[in-house]
Formats: sequence, structure tokens, C-alpha cells
Amino acid sequence: MRKIAANYIFPINSAPIKNGYVKVDDNGTVVEIGQLDGECADTEFYNGILCPGFTNAHCHIELSHLKGLFKEATGMSGFINQINELRSSADEPERRRALEEQFEILYNEGTSAMGDISNCSESFDTKAKSPLMTRTFLELFGTLPEEAEEVIASGKALEAKANEFGIKAAITPHSCYTMSPLLLARAAQEGLKSGFLSYHSQESQEEEDLIISGTGALAENYKGRNLPTPPVTGKPALLYFIERLKSFSQIPIKGRIMLVHNVATNQESIDAALEALEESFWTICPLSNIFIHRQLPPLDLMRKNNLAICIGTDSLSSNKILSMVEEIKCLHANFPHIELNEILTWACYNGAKAIGFESVLGSFEPGKRPGVVLVDNIDWENFKLTEKSRSRRLV
Repeated sequence: MRKIAANYIFPINSAPIKNGYVKVDDNGTVVEIGQLDGECADTEFYNGILCPGFTNAHCHIELSHLKGLFKEATGMSGFINQINELRSSADEPERRRALEEQFEILYNEGTSAMGDISNCSESFDTKAKSPLMTRTFLELFGTLPEEAEEVIASGKALEAKANEFGIKAAITPHSCYTMSPLLLARAAQEGLKSGFLSYHSQESQEEEDLIISGTGALAENYKGRNLPTPPVTGKPALLYFIERLKSFSQIPIKGRIMLVHNVATNQESIDAALEALEESFWTICPLSNIFIHRQLPPLDLMRKNNLAICIGTDSLSSNKILSMVEEIKCLHANFPHIELNEILTWACYNGAKAIGFESVLGSFEPGKRPGVVLVDNIDWENFKLTEKSRSRRLV
């Protein structure tokens, strides 16, 4: 049994507790939380804050070998060109070494769960062995409608392989611009059988221009490579995705649907999603969005609509570091009015719920095993992290 305390603890499901403690048993299960009262010789006390383990809601861990190789501020068109050129720039042993290293770093720095995107099986063995819990989204691509069923079949084969490793995995669609309308609908239909979906949504204005008017850098990129583009609808890209979902399901569409990035979302898109989707989760990847687009999602609009916001790091192709603390610092710098407790709710509980682990992770509640994370070097006057803040796992 350990009784761990700090200047403040953030239970997440209740208000922060000054001089708070969390008591855990030998298996890391929360037994009790409270406030210190008098001398506590049996207590481990740390300077900083304690919070439950983070959930990195969106990552591409198998792209970890691409660290430091990509140019910044290229927009989505330029980023796609770099992915096509550099994805296979390392051999398989090097790719595995890189992702294993990042798994260890993420866990030691306090990430307890991850919603991870996979295009192959290279991460499966590491996921099966790691104490970091994962839900794997097997991302599908294919712009030619006649290839849709073949792509679905390959996704199911990868899903079967994941099942052999005992990890939670299912098919998911990538985005509106990398899939034919038929494949987008079929991939979503198959993926939702698991109850969960992840979808790159409104990541850039280029994506919006492509769907709304068939113009812009992304449209020109696809035309230049003689690839089909999605139909021009005159409406935001998220509405196009929702129409694809409606092609096989009545509304409200059931399942936990994670919409990732949301840089170009707007009120029309949010209204459509809230009407059509039973459970939507809106994942932001701030450092990745800045890396590629020099833009951030409209967080105040998202908060105004009481959206369930989650935080992810994306990959080391579009980020310099996979660190939930660095993402929080980025949010402090760009949205200083958003309180730390709210951001930690996004980083801990909302992400855990989005990928189905909220009964175990996400908050300090008796019976849960969320992990205990120390974040140090706090600006106590403004209740924010500082540039010197670091996180490390205590449990």
C-alpha cells in the first residue's frame, strides 16, 4: 500500500485537492483519496501536482522512425508528399526499435492508454507486451471504388492478426480525401461493429476546399497524381462523412466516433455531428497542427458546444516529441484562459472514454487503476505548467 501526496492532486471527476493524497494498493488500484491532515509519516510527498495517467487519444506509433525528417509548414499536400517519399526510409528492425523506444518513453512519462493508428502489424508485439493499454485503429485507404472490397478484406486479415496478439483492434476509415465514397462507408460500417471509430476530420482548410469546391492545394495534388477526388458537395467535409455514415445506418449513429484534428471545424459541422452521432469525441493534436499547418482548432467554439475534447500527439512525422505534457504547454500558450483542470480532463478522462477504458482509467476513484503521474515545476500563481514542467509515472 502506498499513500502518495503532492501540493495538489487532480482527481478529474471532482475539484483539485490542496495537499491531497491518493492511496493505492500493491496492484495500483485506488483505495482512497483525500486531504492530508497533520503529520503523515507514512506518506510520500512530492512538489507538484498528481493526476491520473494520461490517454494519448491519437497516435501513429509505427511512424516513430520518421522523427526529425519532415519539413514544417508544408500544408497537407506537402505533408502527403513527404509521407510517400519517407515512410519506408528505415528497415523493419529500425522501425520496430523506434516504436519500442517511444512506447517506453510514453509509459514512463505517464501515458496509461493510447488510441493508436496502424497500417501494418509492426507494433502488435510491443502492444501485447506493454503495460500501456491500447486500442488500435486499422486505418484503410483506397480511392478506386472497384478496389473497396479487396481493401476491406486486407483490413479484416490485419484485424485477425491483431486478435492473435490479444490486442483490441478494428478497421477504421482514414479521411474523406484518401478513400472512395464506397470504401469510406464500408470501412466505417465494419469498424463500428467494434463500437469504436477514429477518423481524420477537417484537419486543414485544404480538405475543406477539396470537398466544398474541388479546389486548393490538396485537390491539385491528387489531380497531379491522377488520383480520383471525392465528390464536390458545397458543404463542410464533416457533413460528407456523416452522409456516408447515413448510407448504412439510421441516426443517431451508434458507437464512439472519434473525430481527429478538427482544425477547420465550424458551427455547421458541429451541429450536424451532434445531431447525427450518438457519441462523438473531438480529438485535438495541437503540436502536430502547428507543425503542418501553423493553425490550431477553434477550441473556444468547441468548448461553447460542450464537446467531449481529447488530446493526442499524432506521430513523429508531424511532431518533434510524443509528450502529453508538451501538448498541454502548447494549449497554455495559445489558450491561456482555459484552466488546467479542464485540460487535464481532456488529457485523462475524455480520452479514456473515447477508447473504452474509462471504467479503469481517467480519474482517481476507488476501484480504478489509472496510474499516478507527477507533474512538477508548476506556476502556482497562474496554476499552469511551465517550460520546466516534466511528468513521470509514480504508479
